[in-house]
Amino acid sequence: MSEQPPPESGAAPQPASSAAVVPHEKAPFKVIAGMALAQFGLFVALLAPVTVTLALKLKDLLPASEAAVTNGQVLAVAALLAMVANPLIGRLSDMTTSRLGRRRPWMIAGAFGFVGALVLIGVTTSIPLIFVGWALAQVFGNMILAPLLTTIADQVPEQQRGSVAANVGIMQNLGILAAAYVGVLFAGNSFLMLVVPAVFAAICVLIYCALLPDIVIDEVPVRLSAAEFAKSFWVNPRKYPDFGWVWISRFFVVLAVFLFVVFRVFFLNEQVGIKDDLELGKILFNGVLINTVLLVLFAKIGGVLSDKTGNRKGFVIVATLIYGIATGLLAVTHTVPMFYLVEALMGIGYGVYIAVDTALVVDVLPNPEDSAKDLGVMNIANALPQSLAGLIGGVLVGIGAANTNNYQALFIGGFVFAALGALFITRVRSTAKRHADQMIIAAH
Repeated sequence: MSEQPPPESGAAPQPASSAAVVPHEKAPFKVIAGMALAQFGLFVALLAPVTVTLALKLKDLLPASEAAVTNGQVLAVAALLAMVANPLIGRLSDMTTSRLGRRRPWMIAGAFGFVGALVLIGVTTSIPLIFVGWALAQVFGNMILAPLLTTIADQVPEQQRGSVAANVGIMQNLGILAAAYVGVLFAGNSFLMLVVPAVFAAICVLIYCALLPDIVIDEVPVRLSAAEFAKSFWVNPRKYPDFGWVWISRFFVVLAVFLFVVFRVFFLNEQVGIKDDLELGKILFNGVLINTVLLVLFAKIGGVLSDKTGNRKGFVIVATLIYGIATGLLAVTHTVPMFYLVEALMGIGYGVYIAVDTALVVDVLPNPEDSAKDLGVMNIANALPQSLAGLIGGVLVGIGAANTNNYQALFIGGFVFAALGALFITRVRSTAKRHADQMIIAAH
C-alpha cells in the first residue's frame, strides 16, 4: 500500500492502511506547540505529588518517621508499575485501529482517568487507598505519556527531531519548577495541590488531541497470540545493536543523574554545611533555577545544531562527559558558590543530552510500526535506575567511616557511570548518512 504524507494543517486523523507512516515533511508549528504544552501540563501534575504533595499529605496522617518510609514505599511501588505500564500501553497504541487514531484515544482516556486518580488521593485518609490512587495515577499518566512521546516519531521527520525532542527535557524541568510553585500556591490544602495540576494537565492533553493529525490504521499490522504478544517486547540487541547501545547508555546516565537528585539535600546539609532548613530550601531552589534556565537554553541549542549537522553521537558524548565532570566536581564541593557552578554545568550538559539523546533514540527505533512499544522499552532505562539510585547510592555513601557519609565515593561513582554512558554511545554507528538522506527527501 502507498504511504500518505501527513496533512499540512488540521486535526483530522491521517489514514494509513496497515503500516506506520514515516514523516518526511516538517510538522506544523501548532502540532509542535501543542505537544510541548501537553508535556508541560503532564509533568507538572506528575511531579508535584512526587516532590511535595504526597509527602505533606502522609505527614498529616502518620508520625514523621512512618510518613517518610511510607512515602518511599508509595513512590517505589508506583514506579515499578509505571515501568511495566509504559511499554505495554505503547504496544497497545501501536495496534489500535480506532477511527480517532492510534494515539489519541489513549491520551483522552488517560487524561480523565488521571484526574480521577488524583481526586481519590485528595479525598481519602486511608493509607491503602493512597497506594491505590498513586498506582492508578501512574497507569493513567503513562496512558498519556507513552503515546504522547511516540507522536514525535509519528509526526516529526528526522531532520526536525532534535529541536522537537529538546522540548521533552525543557518541559520536564519547567514542570519541576512549576511543581515547587504549586506547593507554595496551595500550601495547606493537599486536595487542591493534587487536583488543580491534574485538571490543568488534562486540559493541555485534550488541546493537543484536538490539534494532532493522528495516524489511523484500518487493521492491526500483525495479529499476535498472548505468548507472541509478550515476546514482542524483547528487542534483540544483536539484531538492533544501535538500540541496545543507546538503551544501556541511557541507563548509566540516568543512574548518574539520580545519584545526585536523591542525595542532593543530604549533601548540602552535611558536606556543604547548610544546617538551617529555610536557608537550605533557598539554596536548593536557586540551584534548580540555575540548572533549569541553562538546561532550557542549551537543550534548544543542542537540538537545533544536531538537526543541522546530523551528528547526534558527538553531541551526546560531549554532553554526557560535561555532566559526568560536573558530578565528579561535587566530590570536592564545600561551598555554595561552587555548588551553583556545578548546577550550571549540569544544566548545560544535561540540556544538550536530553534533547539530542531523545532524538537519537527515535532515530534508532527498530520498527516505525512498533515505535510506541519500543519507546516504552527504552523508558525502562529511565525508570529502573531511578529505583536503583537510592540502593546503589546508599552503598557508596556507606563506604568508610561508620558515622560519616562518603559523598566523595558517591559522586566519583556518578562520574564513572556517566563516563560509561558516553563510552557506550561511541558504539552506535553514525546517523549522518540517514540525516543526509532525510534532507534530500525533505528538499524534494
